[in-house]
Amino acid sequence: MWQEEIELKAKKAKRASRKLCRMSTEVKNRALTSIAEEIEAHKPDILSQNQKDLDQARASGMSPHMLDRLVLSEERLKSIQEGVLTVASLPDPVGELFDMRTLPNGLILGKMRVPLGVIGAIYESRPNVTVDIACLCLKSGNACLLRGGKEAIHSNISLSRVIREALRRSEGGEDAVQLIESTDRALLLPLLSMKEYIDLVVPRGGAEFIRLVSENAKMPVVSGGIGVCHTYVDRSADLSKATAIAFNAKVQRPTVCNALDTLLVHEAIAQEFLPRVAQEWGRAGVEMHADEHSFSILKSLQDVKVIPATDSDWGKEFLSLTAAIKVVGSLDEALEHIGAFGSGHSEAIVTSDLKSAQKFLTEVDAACVYANASTRFTDGEQFGLGAEVGISTQKFHARGPMGLKELTTYKWVILGSGQVRP
Repeated sequence: MWQEEIELKAKKAKRASRKLCRMSTEVKNRALTSIAEEIEAHKPDILSQNQKDLDQARASGMSPHMLDRLVLSEERLKSIQEGVLTVASLPDPVGELFDMRTLPNGLILGKMRVPLGVIGAIYESRPNVTVDIACLCLKSGNACLLRGGKEAIHSNISLSRVIREALRRSEGGEDAVQLIESTDRALLLPLLSMKEYIDLVVPRGGAEFIRLVSENAKMPVVSGGIGVCHTYVDRSADLSKATAIAFNAKVQRPTVCNALDTLLVHEAIAQEFLPRVAQEWGRAGVEMHADEHSFSILKSLQDVKVIPATDSDWGKEFLSLTAAIKVVGSLDEALEHIGAFGSGHSEAIVTSDLKSAQKFLTEVDAACVYANASTRFTDGEQFGLGAEVGISTQKFHARGPMGLKELTTYKWVILGSGQVRP
């Protein structure tokens, strides 16, 4: 039964993508505005369905950080609506001409930005992703085939129905957004084989899940979202700024992929800086896994959770109020550590030395590299993209938060006046 469902919906998405690629910006923006209005109108039902998911998740023993990702509140729904309207306000990338030039023979050629076609998104928890991906795909002229996790199925069904109703009312083409309602895990491999219908797959979830998708998909995959994020506090850092940045990066929302996992501190300032940041983290309930040097500094502090670090703490995405701490002897040692244990997501340096900042920004291999700012900014909304389909830690074809332009490709456009090749 579910095999028929996914094939039928994939075919509908493919047909819808042919209409979407020529849809005007005005129609797409009208559809997006309608989606925001429909979310507001159906808020009680959306929250009620989300509560069903939360009740089932708690009964199943879901971890606190996963529960946090699942929650839809009135505040979060408002943020989702604002994100939809932001996408509507952004320039439409489809049809953009760029890199235009005239050859010596008079041919005018360049590139035209075009949609990818059908985006398959496979994700866990986070029902807001249903709206984010649907709206970004719509504005960029792509249809989407969505497959959320069973833990958010009631929320996802409610949101997808709201989206499809808004598309129907605004002539946006309701078939452009398809949600697979079956939660049977057996459908994953058949879905990943449908390269004749799906042009790109974006998986969002844990490392094992993303690996499974990447290894079995017959179509291109853009993967990422695993964030082992470091903040390095250099010897010249403003310690007040460094404390605020480290606190925000770890505490503001610890359950997401751009939160700080490991704090690296230059030995020249460790004695002064570590107690300051540890006391701030301690008030927030952060458990610190400290290397030998930092443990010797922190072990006597009151009201601070600190334990000796183990080898497994380096390169670990904690997704909780837990952080690893390591004292390093130089910027080069910090770079070596990040190179060995980073995931290519987001890395930061806090420094007052311009050369150190430049070296860090140049040499760290990650999608997003910061100087004197929190890694929590790695987010489509924060980058002015409205939302994101995912955060790619790959180098092809997109890197970092994937917004509208990352959901397009291009074709060459050549204008002649009768030229023939000699």
